[in-house]
Amino acid sequence: MIFTLVKKIFSSKNDRLIRHYRKEIRKINSLEESYQKLSDEDLKAAFLQLKIQVQEAQDSQKALEEVLYDSFAITREASKRVLKLRHFDVQLIGGIVLHEGKIAEMKTGEGKTLVATLPVCLNAMVGKSVHIVTVNDYLAQRDAELMRPLYEFLGYSVGVIVGGNYDDNDRLQQYSSDIVYGTNNEFGFDYLRDNMKYDFHQKVQKTHHFAIVDEVDSILIDEARTPLIISGPANRTLDNYKAANVVALKLEEEKHYTLDEKNRTILLTEEGVNEAEKLFGVDNLYSIENAILAHHLDQALKANKLFKKDKDYVVREGEVVIVDEFTGRLSEGRRFSEGLHQALEAKEGVQIKEESQTLADITYQNYFRLYEKLAGMTGTAQTEASEFLQIYNLEVVSIPTNVPILRQDLNDLIYKTEAEKFKALVAKIIELHQKGQPILVGTASIEKSEKIHELLQKERIPHSVLNAKQHAKEAEIIKDAGRKGAVTIATNMAGRGVDIKINDEVRSLGGLYIIGTERHESRRIDNQLRGRSGRQGDPGTSQFYLSLEDPLLRIFGSDKIKNIMDKLGLDEGEHIESHLVTRSVENAQKKVESMHFEARKHLLEYDDVANEQRKAIYRVRDEMLDPNHNISHKIIENRQEAITMLLQKCEVFSEEDDLGLLCAQAQEDFNALLNQDSLK
Repeated sequence: MIFTLVKKIFSSKNDRLIRHYRKEIRKINSLEESYQKLSDEDLKAAFLQLKIQVQEAQDSQKALEEVLYDSFAITREASKRVLKLRHFDVQLIGGIVLHEGKIAEMKTGEGKTLVATLPVCLNAMVGKSVHIVTVNDYLAQRDAELMRPLYEFLGYSVGVIVGGNYDDNDRLQQYSSDIVYGTNNEFGFDYLRDNMKYDFHQKVQKTHHFAIVDEVDSILIDEARTPLIISGPANRTLDNYKAANVVALKLEEEKHYTLDEKNRTILLTEEGVNEAEKLFGVDNLYSIENAILAHHLDQALKANKLFKKDKDYVVREGEVVIVDEFTGRLSEGRRFSEGLHQALEAKEGVQIKEESQTLADITYQNYFRLYEKLAGMTGTAQTEASEFLQIYNLEVVSIPTNVPILRQDLNDLIYKTEAEKFKALVAKIIELHQKGQPILVGTASIEKSEKIHELLQKERIPHSVLNAKQHAKEAEIIKDAGRKGAVTIATNMAGRGVDIKINDEVRSLGGLYIIGTERHESRRIDNQLRGRSGRQGDPGTSQFYLSLEDPLLRIFGSDKIKNIMDKLGLDEGEHIESHLVTRSVENAQKKVESMHFEARKHLLEYDDVANEQRKAIYRVRDEMLDPNHNISHKIIENRQEAITMLLQKCEVFSEEDDLGLLCAQAQEDFNALLNQDSLK
């Protein structure tokens, strides 16, 4: 009852905001006719005049508010002429929300890429770069190329920052553009690399003025559990990884160790410690000289018992490559820390690479809080609205769709075993395929996508597979996923930044049918998958097929579902479907989301301490690198400051005071031998 009341209050607040924005939109719309009459050259001149007005104003932010209506109206008119796309009213609302430094929650197919052009063109007037952050290189390049004609029409330059291009001069050129598209990883790592440079002029990120984060929940929530780290060689021995792996494989669960999948921990029992000591040939596993062995064994057990090949990582060309659990993409260049990656390499029998030490690191939270103004877009943010407000001070505003959503979201179907679930799922795919309705099958791992691939091969159903192993063909596979008769199996890769378009024939067949093969730990990932269907008023359907053997239900699910199924006495192949069951599944997801939120909060609390030191050191470093900085003067200042502190510490204010204490303290602090008599 309380929840319903809160929801009503929240909804009404959002509704009030939307009503307010609609009044603002009317002012923008009233300008449309006057700008339509202008020639291209006159339209460009009008926009240039707004830029001059902003740059000459004493308060640039106040000036931006004054020119907002005209800026949005001109940007929309320019878009009509150059891109043949006219911003809908709801897209104008999204633009204002972003300009105000909030999160615009807009459903799939509502044109978020076009929405971003409105606040970007407005805020770039100040003369500082605006950064548009995307989740992968493909989207950064695609969005930059799609919107480039509009930006260039209005006199802006466009840069793109993607992985693999580490030429400093090229990066410097890209960052000097008015508008810069890039991935969260590249922006973050460039900041860390900048603060390791030895020449002030080699720094590429000059300002952190305004950033719009696309798929903001993916970047600021999902990926925020892992900090950005630049590593260097630690010069540690590579021995013992293989030995630890051999020992880990010989230990038995329950007898030698306990496994907690929920908290992803493994603990050795007393018997396990004794067995490990015998296998390693040592007397005490936890003595100082053997501590490294104990650590290697912990990591070897995690690698073998908690980390699954083709789910958490893949082996490609003799290397262990991490699979991002939220996007389903390969995380090239990233390695697990604290020897875990080496433990996985030992497990898979590939070359074990040297451990590394951290040279520079920062959390996504603290990187994005560097920006003077931050905004975000996504189709799914309300489930994490409190975290966005608490951590980033970002308010979430739900923008209504341009056309009502017609997609049907059916209740989950729950089976006792995974085998029964897959059998029913394949039968449904065959039924839909025979009538020609396109199907997108969403899986939570590469392993499961390949399992369904094998089952469909047996049934001779033509299909495409999109997972981290086929990431190069992503755009091509997604482009065809909405055609008649198409069957596409995809990991979470298909859940972000892609629109699956359908034609009239497919609309008449019911649109794109989404089948989820299991619930993800986060409700947002499930909602992203559902959102691939039903764009811009298209018909569509979504349904999840679950089993009691799915990791989420097995580890976190309540016993309610199992009890219901036992009472009903279901025969093999039968399922249950009810609101109660769907609610129980969502409660399990809420438990996991809450656990992950706590993990992110703790990570941030630790990093906040380091962040103060990081900012202070980077500030001093910048001063030192500044060619106009007088280093000699700074050295004299520092010496005077140190001597004043030393005198105050020893309470020496005249030559009559105790100079013996002063000499002793100077030797301790600076290793300086002072003659007491010479100080008088």
